[in-house]
Amino acid sequence: MSTSLNKYISDSGFCSRREADKYIEECRVTINGRDADKGNRVEDGDVVKIDGEPLKKKKAPVYIMLNKPKGVTCTTDQKDKTNIIDFINYKTRIFPIGRLDKLSEGLIFLTNDGDIVNKILRAGNGHEKEYIVTVDKPINAAFVNAMRSGVKILGTVTNKCFVKQEGDNRFRIVLTQGLNRQIRRMCETLGFRVTSLKRIRIMNITVTGIAPGKWRYFSPVEMQSIQQMLSTSSKTADGEGMGE
Repeated sequence: MSTSLNKYISDSGFCSRREADKYIEECRVTINGRDADKGNRVEDGDVVKIDGEPLKKKKAPVYIMLNKPKGVTCTTDQKDKTNIIDFINYKTRIFPIGRLDKLSEGLIFLTNDGDIVNKILRAGNGHEKEYIVTVDKPINAAFVNAMRSGVKILGTVTNKCFVKQEGDNRFRIVLTQGLNRQIRRMCETLGFRVTSLKRIRIMNITVTGIAPGKWRYFSPVEMQSIQQMLSTSSKTADGEGMGE
């Protein structure tokens, strides 16, 4: 039985499918000693290596939530000195689910479970992410209504979403999309610049009680709740991720 290469890498707990594709594109992956291509499949008995090291079998699943501070990059590439893996310095290989911009902060999940990554990232699942955002000048009802109704970015119009003004230049927004730098791009289109962005909730998990830069494991109750919410979700990613 064969498996797509990016899924095989993801299932090992090395990184997400998206990150696996990057490793393949950078010619850092081999199958039986030959450079791999995107779209390759892995057969029983094949030897897959990344950067010359054999891909190890998946270890016990790990599920972590981090309150990411500004300045940390959501990548597993350790060539980037600000990468999230070195920052958290966990004892075994884990990778982030989705991303937060380097200048953004707040809740992000990390795991070695490729299946749960793909379920959460799939845009069609409609999982909520909640943010508190501050911009560089006062906002008004027109701004709030425009953000709620949808803003044209990246050749599309963002989905309708919940937006509530929280102060002169601060608002709360709940997304079920994950377009690249979505909130920042939406604000820029409307003539505003984001000065602070913090994700405070993913699905039913909040950042409350986790100090900036600190992390904790999911509790058994939280894992059970997440699994129930994902029970009807597909494992197939479709191009959008859990960005901001």
